[in-house]
Amino acid sequence: MTTPERPTRLTDRKRGAILTAAVAEFRAFGFAGTSMDRIAATAGVSKRTVYNHFSSKDELFAAILWQLLEASQALDTVAYEPAQPLRGQLLAFAGRKMQLLSDPAFIDLSRVAMAELMHAPDRARAMMGKLAEKEEGLATWIRAAQADGRLASDIAPADAAHQLQGMLKASAFWPQVAMGQPPLQADARQRLMEDCVDMFLALRAIAS
Repeated sequence: MTTPERPTRLTDRKRGAILTAAVAEFRAFGFAGTSMDRIAATAGVSKRTVYNHFSSKDELFAAILWQLLEASQALDTVAYEPAQPLRGQLLAFAGRKMQLLSDPAFIDLSRVAMAELMHAPDRARAMMGKLAEKEEGLATWIRAAQADGRLASDIAPADAAHQLQGMLKASAFWPQVAMGQPPLQADARQRLMEDCVDMFLALRAIAS
């Protein structure tokens, strides 16, 4: 009964080793400086094995970013609660989002993606477009709050979500990616979350 499962487990382990090696290589050498040969050597597998899992370096890099977003998906998802204050729910979302934005690996790999935007904009846009699909949790929450009559419906949920996330990223993501600033300390993160949520609600909340 156990024999058929062994190849699957071995395949999963090899895939995991490839992803781990690729993260290290991309962070150290960027997209252009990383080769499938180096990734294979670091992972301790053959180049053929790497290509069996990922058809190209583009696909492998996208898989790494996708994996980071997958790991944070549960953190990004906050179910709308009609009986609970909007501020507390949005602060919960913001707190979870900040965990991802403060992840050094996510920052480094985002920097690599931004560099690719300069050299290969079509490829980078495709990568970032896939990642944007993972940021639907807040838009879903906003849609529910609008339907409940607690948030103004004069803007699409996705656009409203972009406003709030954009405020958070303006201080807790872009300076780190573009200028190498260190992640915000806990007290600064808390102030930022409260300020952004309060500004968002001042613009979008409907007085009860």
